[in-house]
Amino acid sequence: MSISYRSSEVPAVLIEPTHRRIRLKAGERTIADTTGAIVIYENGGHPVYYLPKSDFLADILSPAAKGEASPLLGERQVFDVAGVGTSKAWSFDGSAIGRHELADFVTVEWSAVRWFEENEEIFRHPRNVHKRVDTIPSSRLVEVFVDGRLVARSNRAIFLFETGLITRYYFPAEDIVAGRLAESELTTYCPYKGIASYFHFELNGKRHDNIVWTYPEPLDESAKIAGLICFYNEKVDEIRVSIEAES
Repeated sequence: MSISYRSSEVPAVLIEPTHRRIRLKAGERTIADTTGAIVIYENGGHPVYYLPKSDFLADILSPAAKGEASPLLGERQVFDVAGVGTSKAWSFDGSAIGRHELADFVTVEWSAVRWFEENEEIFRHPRNVHKRVDTIPSSRLVEVFVDGRLVARSNRAIFLFETGLITRYYFPAEDIVAGRLAESELTTYCPYKGIASYFHFELNGKRHDNIVWTYPEPLDESAKIAGLICFYNEKVDEIRVSIEAES
């Protein structure tokens, strides 16, 4: 059984079946394995996989207390997950949208288990099938300003267009014209691009923490940005993009 539902108040609730095989592992032990999962989007947020209760190992889920109800999905039932922890899973009864079959589907706290789509482990959250990332080379001039000073200038950037987000500009570190990069210990993960490593940016004796990042080994769909740097638009004075006259 699968559920398909679109709220009349889009994008309040969207429920869709997925044809991907979804597995959950606690360490190396598979605790759920299904080809009948559904994906729920609430208020335009990240997608969440819900798996049929019947596709969890027997006795892995134990009903616990009722949780906080959702105005969009109804009453919440919380479950303890054997070998994982207490109150680590939950379901909704679908009463708020008249889809009571939703009670047969359960999700687990993302960080409590390992998630797999087919044979690929996924991180942070599932990819949104309604979202795309395009990486397009451009000869437009990109100029970055920090503390009132031009610090980078490039006409060989890769423009990264990601649905619903502002454009990011990736270019070679050699196009920095003032200041310097200093390695940071910060890393983050993006389901569409992979693992990002960060840099502080030092200029005139002042350090701007974690305002530059790079993807040394991006996922295939973002391969064009490999090794390029990107300044955090929101943490610099300005990123100016213009069309430079051809010589």
